[in-house]
Amino acid sequence: MNKYLKYGLWSVLAVTALVAAVVAYIALTFDPNAYKPRIIQAVKESKQRTLKLDGDIKLHFFPSIGVSLSKVSLSEFQSEQEFVSVDNASVSLKLLPLLVRQLVVDEVAVSGVKAQFVKYKNGKTNLDDLMGKEAAPAPAPIPAPVPAPEASAPMMFDIASVQLDKTELSYRDEAAGTSYSVQDLSLKTGRVANGVPSKVDFAAHIQSGKPKLDIAAQIKTTLTFDLEKNLFQVQGLDLQANGNALDFTDLVVKASGDASVQPTTQAFSMKQFALSASGMKEKNKFEARLDAPDLNLTRDKFTADGIALNAKLDGALGNIIATLALPGIEGNASSFKVSSMALDVDVKQAEQAFKLKLTSPVAGSLDGQQFNLSDLRLALNATGDKLPGKSISSELKGSIQADLGRQSIQGKLAGGLLQSQIKAKLAVNNFSVPMIRYDLEVDQFDADPYMPKKTAANAEQSKAQGSAAGQGTGISTAAPEQPFDLSALKTLNLEGSLRIGSLKVANIKVAQLRVDVKAKNGMVNIAPLSARLYQGNIDGRASVNAETNSFALNEKFTGIDIAPLLKDTANLDLAEGRGNIVLDLTAQGNTIGGLKKALNGKASVDLANGTIKGVNLEKLVQGVQNLGKESNIQTLGVDKSEKTPFSEFKASFKVHNGVAHNDDLAVKSTVLRVTGKGDIDIGHGNMDYNAKAIFAKTEQGKTATLPVNISGTFDDLKYKVDYSALLADVAKQKLDEKKEELKARAREELKNSLKDLFK
Repeated sequence: MNKYLKYGLWSVLAVTALVAAVVAYIALTFDPNAYKPRIIQAVKESKQRTLKLDGDIKLHFFPSIGVSLSKVSLSEFQSEQEFVSVDNASVSLKLLPLLVRQLVVDEVAVSGVKAQFVKYKNGKTNLDDLMGKEAAPAPAPIPAPVPAPEASAPMMFDIASVQLDKTELSYRDEAAGTSYSVQDLSLKTGRVANGVPSKVDFAAHIQSGKPKLDIAAQIKTTLTFDLEKNLFQVQGLDLQANGNALDFTDLVVKASGDASVQPTTQAFSMKQFALSASGMKEKNKFEARLDAPDLNLTRDKFTADGIALNAKLDGALGNIIATLALPGIEGNASSFKVSSMALDVDVKQAEQAFKLKLTSPVAGSLDGQQFNLSDLRLALNATGDKLPGKSISSELKGSIQADLGRQSIQGKLAGGLLQSQIKAKLAVNNFSVPMIRYDLEVDQFDADPYMPKKTAANAEQSKAQGSAAGQGTGISTAAPEQPFDLSALKTLNLEGSLRIGSLKVANIKVAQLRVDVKAKNGMVNIAPLSARLYQGNIDGRASVNAETNSFALNEKFTGIDIAPLLKDTANLDLAEGRGNIVLDLTAQGNTIGGLKKALNGKASVDLANGTIKGVNLEKLVQGVQNLGKESNIQTLGVDKSEKTPFSEFKASFKVHNGVAHNDDLAVKSTVLRVTGKGDIDIGHGNMDYNAKAIFAKTEQGKTATLPVNISGTFDDLKYKVDYSALLADVAKQKLDEKKEELKARAREELKNSLKDLFK
């Protein structure tokens, strides 16, 4: 036995020595760089690409078999333009494990990779020729059956480490016009082997011009895989990313937790998973965090406990804090339920605060894409000094059903909302181009306490803009008006009715409001648009054409009390009286100022038993005998204490390009008549109107006509009173009377003379 053992050991040593000698001979005599031209030519002939091997190819055989390359590049297909390049790459294997079908790699190291990927407008990419399948060869003759060999063990691999650094990648989609680049990409791992936990450290800087993207990301975790069980596990995930994306700036994203997935059994689980994000969107600062302590999904069942989503927003709408809680989810893909979903929203604004709580059980089917909130409760509490009792509490109840497969959502709600009682029905179908149907009934609502307070700065800015518009010429320092966008109306398919018993918005008070809307193919028709307001009625219709940015309004106000209407809508105190107003107007434009300048149509006013405020035309000619010869034209401002009463006020207007022209003014009272003509420039906020006040009698018992010109901006009107014309009119009347007196005396004297002649 010892003899055979001795011979065996010598044989092994001899074989080992022979192998070592052969390897040493190859290492000393073989030069792989001599094969560069053949390799380059083979790539050129087979792939029609240019391969460059500017660096040396190095082989090493001890203690491992390995190869190192440097300065390698490959061109685009049928082009000399560079497609990919590598500064350095090396890999080394252990020799003896290969003999027992084990791949043991000491290290894989790649540095300085640069690659450009392109998707062309025709849908092809610059990788297609490298990844294309070769034509299938002709079928070979069926060989005679041979005994099946014994199953061999699968190839096993074990990599000590993988290292990738200084890598740059780019992708460009010519059809979509998008481009992405990855800079400073690096990857470093620990041992990579079946069933062995491996540390992974990944980092990259991702940039894009369209869409806007500039994100630096880093991932650290431990990865374990079991190829026999087809199981992959991630433990101790630590993801951090920061930068800018789309309209978000100062973005910070973090993720942590454990996860595992087993594709063959369709099993997935997460433990102590957390995802958070914070940043800015315009001037709004936000924070959000998702927590999933225990989530398990299998082919037939899934469960989740304690899922919570928390969000904060600090911006123009105030400080908002929201929390969504899903305490327990169970079921499977065909049927699941959530015992109690709860959404809490806390909003704090300068003058009021709101607390909203929405709760409902949720049931549905992921396979059928169906969801049912069968017992929806919406509680809302509002506090603020302007609110009735400084606090309002309300609750809505109802249900919502969603069938995403059929693209349908339906809902019903009834109950209290703030100080209102409402009944609402809503249906939405076809999510790509939604078809919306609704019916909403509200008993009463005062929107003013919830609207942003107008600051003194805003008021001064509005006044400055109005003054600049009224000047017509000159340089305006006001910021340019931002255009509004009606593009959303082009695809709007909506039909519904809104009825409100009592409504107050921007201090405008209406009752029995009804607004029925039909919108389709860019046309929005509102009819009827009716209500009771200011002791009268309004009835008519309106329309919007989103394709042409055009608007139309046809309304009739009947029995309206004009004074509170002007005060509440425009804060103007110009007139009193009740009567009718008819508007038939159109306009086209994409700004409020542009619409005013593009107004066309007609309007009419018919009032009775009222006053014109700011001037007393009767008083202006009282004591006309006291006017001296030097009296001429005087310019007067608005005097809020003065009024000109009238029993009848009628006027019609033709509106063209924002200018309302009138030439049939007829104002009557017991002592005067007023006629006039002129223009009211709505687009520029000013007017130039000439009126004539004809008085039945003065203190001297004569009639008199007083010309008055009203001009200036709407917030700074001036009255130019032409006393010289008044005096001329009075003098003319005196002269005419004197002439008549002289004629009468002459006739009398002639008559007497004739009598004496024929005596």
